[in-house]
Amino acid sequence: MATRYLPLALKHSPTPRIEHFALLAGLDAAIRGMLISTMPLVVYDALGDAQTTSVVFFISGIVALIWGLMVPWATRRIPRRWAYTGGVCLYLLGMTLGAIGTTWSVPLALMSNAMATVTIFVCLNAYVLDYVDRANLGRSQSAQMVYAATAWTLGPMSGVWLYNQWAPAPFLVAGGFALVLLISFWVLRLGNGKQIARAKRPAVNPLGYLGRFFSQPRLIAGWTFAVMRSCGWWVYVVYLPIFSIEAGLGDKVGGIALSVTNALLFAAPALNRLGRHLSVRRSVRTAFGICGVLFFAAGLMAFLPWVTVALVMAASIFLVMLDVVGGLPFLMSVKPSERTEMSAVYSSFRDVSGILTPGAAWLVLWVAPLPGIFLAAGAGLLAAWTVAGRLHPRLGTPRPSRGRS
Repeated sequence: MATRYLPLALKHSPTPRIEHFALLAGLDAAIRGMLISTMPLVVYDALGDAQTTSVVFFISGIVALIWGLMVPWATRRIPRRWAYTGGVCLYLLGMTLGAIGTTWSVPLALMSNAMATVTIFVCLNAYVLDYVDRANLGRSQSAQMVYAATAWTLGPMSGVWLYNQWAPAPFLVAGGFALVLLISFWVLRLGNGKQIARAKRPAVNPLGYLGRFFSQPRLIAGWTFAVMRSCGWWVYVVYLPIFSIEAGLGDKVGGIALSVTNALLFAAPALNRLGRHLSVRRSVRTAFGICGVLFFAAGLMAFLPWVTVALVMAASIFLVMLDVVGGLPFLMSVKPSERTEMSAVYSSFRDVSGILTPGAAWLVLWVAPLPGIFLAAGAGLLAAWTVAGRLHPRLGTPRPSRGRS
């Protein structure tokens, strides 16, 4: 009787549905969307310049990478439901530190939020791989993006506006969403996922599964695409707002640009169908190629700031397309017995890009002005376009039935 008045999406079902995972992804997006455009401004205001901001993001990426690779080891000793809960608690800690807003608490807030994001990402992907069959992974990805679309559309602009009204406000709102996420997770009762029986053997070293990852070229390629896509988003989220401030366009341009771009997430199901129709290889190559050219052009046109903003916004359209289809080469290749471990490897793309992007930006800023970061991003995306040419032409297309004569 207690569940009679719960929304349909929160009612428990013996087998979790795609909509349940999409709901959790949407609530996580509400937390991250509120802060994605705000945190670069908060760190920049606390530390004073773009180069120091890059160093803090670089250190945060290293911390999150190490943390993420340890999550599978932790889930062998801690039930997955408690690992997920711990990730949400890290969000709450990060919001508290961010609301304090001092020069020491802001970097710690950035690290805590990064650790929370990777913990929840690893656990959610492991749940998805447990309960969603291979043929429906694309539909699951697009459903998660549709549920997250409103948060990613309204969050960046709202977060910047709230920050300008009262600095702790976006952290308090994001903390409220974190509490809703925690309640929803426990109402859905996902438990610890499916348990795959394995032969008795010594416990796997936390980094031991990296060898199995490096022995599978399709996993390496899928992970590389995720890293380069994430690098593009890092440049868009962190360095476009800083460029706008230094070019005299104001501190709201970055948040508004991200909100406008993220409205395209509502088209995720259509992009998924398009990607399946074209094949994953064509979709990924097209998106990386056009995105790289647009970033490169944005760097060259930096003497016209509004043109640069427009070009980077246009490039982000193809980053959204990569969000829809770019992860499929990896997810379609994961073995059932390695779900949690390979989810952790896959989640490291965000942390590696969080190290690679600010690290490269820090080096670029030693020899070039900030628009040089757009040129470097364009070169990296075009390199990914080259690698994508090695994907199998039929990857992601429906297979004929093997039982058919």
